[in-house]
Amino acid sequence: MTFRLLRAGAVASVLLLAACRMEHRPMPTATERPFGKLPDGTEARLFTLDNGRGMRATVTNYGGIVTSLVVPDRAGHGADVVLGYDSLEGYLRATPYFGAIVGRYANRIAKARFALEGKAYTLAANDHANTLHGGVKGFDKLPWAATPFNDSSQAGVRLHLASPDGDEGYPGRLDVTVTYAVTDSNELRITYQAATDKPTVLNLSHHGYFNLAGQASGDILGHELMLAADRFTPVDSTLIPTGELRSVAGTPMDFRTPTAIGARIGQDDEQLRLGKGYDHNWVVNGPAGMLRLAARVREPHSGRVMEVRTTQPGIQFYTGNFLDGTIVGKGGARYQRRSGFCLETQHFPDSPNHPDFPSAVLRPGEEFHSTTVYRFSAQ
Repeated sequence: MTFRLLRAGAVASVLLLAACRMEHRPMPTATERPFGKLPDGTEARLFTLDNGRGMRATVTNYGGIVTSLVVPDRAGHGADVVLGYDSLEGYLRATPYFGAIVGRYANRIAKARFALEGKAYTLAANDHANTLHGGVKGFDKLPWAATPFNDSSQAGVRLHLASPDGDEGYPGRLDVTVTYAVTDSNELRITYQAATDKPTVLNLSHHGYFNLAGQASGDILGHELMLAADRFTPVDSTLIPTGELRSVAGTPMDFRTPTAIGARIGQDDEQLRLGKGYDHNWVVNGPAGMLRLAARVREPHSGRVMEVRTTQPGIQFYTGNFLDGTIVGKGGARYQRRSGFCLETQHFPDSPNHPDFPSAVLRPGEEFHSTTVYRFSAQ
């Protein structure tokens, strides 16, 4: 009897200690401030999402852009690991989609056209003859309605956009909600939802440029990358998929085991020549719709690790091939070629023109839903 009472007392003490620790644990917070004005006078807002454990993101409602993302290294020192600008003016002036939500259709659609249910649609051609990332004024260049939130495990902002029928040539009114949340597990969790009143095509993605050593720390060629993909979609000279799902085995596209990004980027390979480096879609292993590991990146000097999980069928790996030092970013940093990499979860590029690719069609009565998680740690 005495033993039972002592054990019960010990359990109660442990529970009380745990409660005290939880009570003193910093709560995730979401705060808001002005971030300049758009040309039409609309005020942009900036939301700071802090998990209280060393991870902090700032997000503006203009384009749903993640303007900074601070995560700790192995010594606990934080650094901003995404490329971007210090002010709204940079994003308004010229940006290669730094940190933005891209849509209606992320990536490329060949010859700026597609057919759906027997009707042809013509889009804006903003990438030579092709459409890229939604057209001339895609979701990255629009103000979103924004609502911040926080609870005991996360801080976030919920963004909403109503895209009218015919926007950039796409059919149907589209209601889109994108939620960014910074969690107490050092995750940036992105959830996408959308509904339409007419059959349409949809591909939403986050276009962050990462450098895990810090956004002004030189190139990313020493980062070690693993892609959970046995196949990729080779491209033609305009970076449009040919329709083939090709094995990565024996090619520079094989990242099934961790490999430095720069290890093979200079090889004399047709696909690398066409992309001027890596700018390709990989077919993520496992069933689409299930949240599963797509990529893992480690930066050896800082020890920072980023894991990417997604419900999407594909992931675009891009090595900043078109950065050329003309962009002056945060803190006066000049972003040279390959100073950042992108891992954009997505439907395959040009899916509306490839019936054998996973469908990107959304119809009335259906809800588009996808999740992507960027999880950070250090070793």
